[in-house]
Amino acid sequence: MKYDIIVLGSGPGGYVTAIRASQLGFKVAIVEKENLGGICLNWGCIPTKALLKSAQVFDYLKHAADYGLTVNEFDKDFGAVVARSRGVAEGMSKGVQFLMKKNKIEVIFGTGKVKPGKKIDVTDKDGNVTELSADHIIIATGARSRELPNLPQDGKKVIGYRQAMVLPEQPKSMIVVGSGAIGVEFAHFYNSMGTKVTIVEFMPNIVPVEDEEVSKQFERSIKKAGIEVMTNASVEKVDTSGEGVKATVKTANGEITLEADILLSAVGIKSNIENIGLEEVGIATDRDKVLVNAYYQTNIPGYYAIGDIVPGQALAHVASAEGITCVEKIAGLHVDPIDYGNIPGCTYATPEIASVGLTEKAAKEKGYDIKVGKFPFSASGKAKASGAADGFVKVIFDAKYGEWLGCHMIGAGVTDMIAEAVVARKLETTGHEIIKSVHPHPTMSEAIMEAAAAAYGEVIHI
Repeated sequence: MKYDIIVLGSGPGGYVTAIRASQLGFKVAIVEKENLGGICLNWGCIPTKALLKSAQVFDYLKHAADYGLTVNEFDKDFGAVVARSRGVAEGMSKGVQFLMKKNKIEVIFGTGKVKPGKKIDVTDKDGNVTELSADHIIIATGARSRELPNLPQDGKKVIGYRQAMVLPEQPKSMIVVGSGAIGVEFAHFYNSMGTKVTIVEFMPNIVPVEDEEVSKQFERSIKKAGIEVMTNASVEKVDTSGEGVKATVKTANGEITLEADILLSAVGIKSNIENIGLEEVGIATDRDKVLVNAYYQTNIPGYYAIGDIVPGQALAHVASAEGITCVEKIAGLHVDPIDYGNIPGCTYATPEIASVGLTEKAAKEKGYDIKVGKFPFSASGKAKASGAADGFVKVIFDAKYGEWLGCHMIGAGVTDMIAEAVVARKLETTGHEIIKSVHPHPTMSEAIMEAAAAAYGEVIHI
């Protein structure tokens, strides 16, 4: 069975790659061992957002009086919330199936293993092996929840994100280890549902990749919502012999013991590069990543890799962009390498966080003379009217040339607002051009213009 391109893995990297390859006229097959859409669609980005939407609606009901409304009786059905999330994921997976048919992409279910000679063996659920070959093989096998030696996951009391999405019943208490996007999103969801949540973070700040001001604002907000936060702390060991879990936590003041029904380990991800034939083919790896050039070619001609298994941000939109870049290069189109300095990051807790570019600290460390502007949502008419005045927009410009170095937002809806900064930075827009771009009123997006104006001493509403 010969193809122009075979894609191994159907996540947001793989299936997007396959579709773009088909659009470019290639005969394409995609190999998937589980469900079309991969982790993101089935166990990550999409179903978690469905859970978070349920949490948001529940929060609205709890605070109905703030909007002048009276709701006498309401409650949650945890099982129904989980079922809705799974339904959303299943619907999206069917959508990917439709896209495969529409683009005449052959879908082959089974476990794929690359071989020398631009071949892949696919083993189906019955153990039957089919050999495929192609001119180009693109590996997009993604990642899974990373396990620490002192935090072995048993799937019941010590769990990863997959189990956290489908717990049979809501726990009364939960310890979340790690405060990246996965950790704080689940912390917010379970706290909103009524679970007592404690976050344990090794770094000095939660959401540690974000600007420090964003981190501090986020910590204030989630503490106000009832989540306990421990920074500069690490879980040394866990005891699951009793009814729940006991975690020994090392802090600056010594060791303490935390008890909860469940511990969620959200300490990052592990690339799926084992047992897929990389060693047999001779594909080079380093520190859990496949080594590639700017167009995702490995050291072995005809083999490529994209997404979470290559260096760079492990994000769905990055994997998609990498796959498109890869196949367009294969097709001989003129394509520029991806600018990894202009990749937006989003966290969908409450409040939301979105950012792109350099933090204030990083800009100073790089030697820039900077102008910093900040606009609080407490001064935004739309935010106040929406009952979402927490947070701010912070912008960082190069004082000499006006280059937009970074944008950091925390507040309601900011994950939808960050694209303005991404596009503006791509177009090399200056601070003054943002100030002179008329933004609609009343909107949350005005805060971007006002923050830019604040950087140049021209802000109106604060």
